[in-house]
Amino acid sequence: MEFGFHPTEYNCIGLADFKGLLVDGDDTTVRLAKAVLPKRIEARQSFITLDNIDSLGTHFPQLGVLSVDVDGNDYWFLKALLPARPAVVVVEYNASFGLNPVTVPYEPAFDRMAKHDSGWYHGASITALTKLCKTHGYKLVAVSAAGGNVFFLPEASNMPQLDPAHAYRESTLRNRWSGTTAKEQWGQIKHMPFVDAAS
Repeated sequence: MEFGFHPTEYNCIGLADFKGLLVDGDDTTVRLAKAVLPKRIEARQSFITLDNIDSLGTHFPQLGVLSVDVDGNDYWFLKALLPARPAVVVVEYNASFGLNPVTVPYEPAFDRMAKHDSGWYHGASITALTKLCKTHGYKLVAVSAAGGNVFFLPEASNMPQLDPAHAYRESTLRNRWSGTTAKEQWGQIKHMPFVDAAS
């Protein structure tokens, strides 16, 4: 189950022979997905909020992979979905936040470009997401090479646990197109409202 996707780029795209639900708020994305993806993968247009995410989270009786990448309320949606006990959790972290244990406050109609011209104010840090997952019995096991996604498995997994302070990577794509570093990005958005996930 993926929240936030494109038919040519989503985290489960490399998996074979699975049933899936892809959810996105963009109608054009969903129409394209319905035209090109196999019938075993359902694409649904829905602007996700905490009011409707519970019904989506119970779509499958057993959830293999949960992926959250919505460029906004990622932390709050993940928090609502973790009780479904997915086997694998994938979530986008905001590298611009560095290791600060923060997330943006929940807002039903969150739009990152409307919030800050840079588009860098959204989601949550790797530290905040790791702490959240730990409270639900998951551990950090991998970080994508480009510094965009983190992967969590149940604590009983044999894979070694990573420390976010050592596993953190800056976003190579964001740094490249903006000509800035994560530290410089944080400098431009640190005055914005945040929720401290460490408290």
